Amino acid sequence: MTAELYDDRQCELGEGPLWHPGRKQLFWFDILGNSLLTVENGEQRYWRFDEHVSAAGWTGPDTLLIASEIDLFHFDLTNGKADPVCELEKDNPLTRSNDGRADPAGGFWIGTMGKNAERGAGAIYRLFKGELRKVYPGLTIPNSICFSPQGDRIYFCDTPTGQIMTQGLDIKGWPKGEVTVFADLRADGLNPDGSVTDAHDNLWNAQWGAARIACYSPDGTFLKAIDFPAIHSSCPAFGGPDLKSLFCTTARQNLTDDYLAAHPDCGRTFVAETDAKGWPEPQVFL
Repeated sequence: MTAELYDDRQCELGEGPLWHPGRKQLFWFDILGNSLLTVENGEQRYWRFDEHVSAAGWTGPDTLLIASEIDLFHFDLTNGKADPVCELEKDNPLTRSNDGRADPAGGFWIGTMGKNAERGAGAIYRLFKGELRKVYPGLTIPNSICFSPQGDRIYFCDTPTGQIMTQGLDIKGWPKGEVTVFADLRADGLNPDGSVTDAHDNLWNAQWGAARIACYSPDGTFLKAIDFPAIHSSCPAFGGPDLKSLFCTTARQNLTDDYLAAHPDCGRTFVAETDAKGWPEPQVFL
């Protein structure tokens, strides 16, 4: 399982990779570059926005729900039209959106954080059937939002804590029961970033500053890791024709000019062929 270059564009903060199962196409974001990126028919494409954008879910063959620093909006890939769905901390200029993903019940989860990672300034929200509800408040860098394929469990983290958490979900996708620790990475000094689960409910976690994606079994046991040629691996997504391709966004944020000159792959997007298989990203129902 060797990582290869998928796209050579250098994102300042690559995030939010999404494999659209209908289009068979990867989308991802450069948060600090205010951009949505893709490769379509072998050609690089991008859309630029007036504010930070960070994560998306698919709503139809040609449409995405996109999270920005001020709202969630419906975006048409064919004409670039953006229609607001609901505000997201629009009255707080100090925060922006971060990691997010759709759940199997058709809801969309999105984290917010301080633009300078101010302690406790962020939260995780869920949009479901027109209602945006704050679920986990007081977070610093919310990440790792993903779900069991059956839709009965959420995983998430607050990166500075070094722990990935989990909680049960009811039939409508709302949390139930206690929040517990899924994987404790503190002893290894690892920083959990974005995550995705495979078809067997193994969790694949990008680890900021470690140049890798690590795989954990459903009980939180470390299984293996795939190395990537960029120190700040930020978020994974399964895709490709058989959902065995593991994509990984990376970042250049907070790296020195000298380091970036010596490591030009930082910020680029990579792919590794795996022996695991993902599951189709759920559709968001607005």
